[in-house]
Amino acid sequence: MTTIERRTLGTTGPTVSALGLGAMGMSDLYGPADEAESLATLHAALDAGINLIDTGDFYGSGHNEMLIGRALKERSREDVVLSVKFGSRRTPDGAFQPVPYDVSGPAVKDRLAYSLRRLGTDYIDIYRPSRLNPQIPVEETIGALREMQEAGWIRHIGLSEVGSETIRRAAAVAPISDLQIEYSLLSRGPETSILPTLRELGIGLTAYGVLSRGLLSGHWQADRQLTGTDFRAGSPRFQGENLQANLRLVDALGRVAKRLGATTSQVAIAWVAAQGADVVPLVGARRRTRLTESLAAADLTLDQALLDEIEQAVPHGSAAGERYAAPMMALLDSEK
Repeated sequence: MTTIERRTLGTTGPTVSALGLGAMGMSDLYGPADEAESLATLHAALDAGINLIDTGDFYGSGHNEMLIGRALKERSREDVVLSVKFGSRRTPDGAFQPVPYDVSGPAVKDRLAYSLRRLGTDYIDIYRPSRLNPQIPVEETIGALREMQEAGWIRHIGLSEVGSETIRRAAAVAPISDLQIEYSLLSRGPETSILPTLRELGIGLTAYGVLSRGLLSGHWQADRQLTGTDFRAGSPRFQGENLQANLRLVDALGRVAKRLGATTSQVAIAWVAAQGADVVPLVGARRRTRLTESLAAADLTLDQALLDEIEQAVPHGSAAGERYAAPMMALLDSEK
C-alpha cells in the first residue's frame, strides 16, 4: 500500500502530502468530465492520504469550487489543505477574456468572498493570484491578501507563474508559502533562477503540469482528436511535428519506466518529486484509475544514476514547442 509522505511548503507554509491533486480537469479545459467520477476521485485521493487539493475560481466559472465544496461536506475541514487561484476572467460561453488579470486590492476581497461561499468554508488555506497584472503593483495584490490573512479568511499567501524579481517584491510585503508553476521533464524553466530564488527565500514550489498536459502520461496517441473545448487543441506541443518529436521523448522515457517496472507517468511524477523536498507535484487525475496510477509514483525512489538515465532520455530543453500559444506566453512574468 502506498504511503504518502508529508512535506512543508517553505518555512511558513502548511504541511501537505508529497503529492497534491489538481482538480481543474474535473470542470474545464480538458474536454467533458463525469461529475460522479470526479467526486469519487476526490474522495479516493483524500482516503489515500492526499490532503492538498488545488483549484481556481475560474475553473468551470465556479463549478470546480462547488464540486470540491460538495466533497468537503463529508470531510473534516482540518484534514484538507485548499489551494485556490483567482484573477482570470471568463465569458458566458466559457472563453477567457483577453484582458489583464483582475488582481486589484478590491478584487482580491470580492473574489475571495465568492470562493468561500462556493467551497462552503470559512477560510482558504492558500490563496493566490493566478497571474499578475503588470498595471497593478504586486505590492497592492499581496497587501490585500495580507489583510485577508490577518482577518482569518486565508491562512497562507501563494503566488503563481511569476519570475524571480516579482517573487522578491511579493515576499517583501508578506510571507509567501509557495509558488505554483508548471514544472516537468518537458518544462524546466524554473530551474534557471526561480528555484534558486525560492530556496534563498524559504518558499516552496507546487508543480502543475507534471505530465505536460498528458504528453508524459504514456497514454497519448498521435492520432487523438481534440475538441475545441480542449485547451490542448491550441497548444504548440500537441501540433504536427512538435507532437511527433515530443512523443519520441516520451517513448524514450517509457523504456526507462519499463525497466523499472513502472509506468511512464509514474516516472515523470517521481522525477518532479525528486527535485527537492520543497517541491510538491500536483497530479491532474480526474478518474480513479489515473489517480491509482499516479499514487504509485510515491513508491518510486530515483537515485542519481536513475536521474541521469532519465536526463539522457529527456534532455533539458528538448521539448518541441512552447507550453502555451503565443498570446498567453506573452502574458507570463515567469521564465518560459
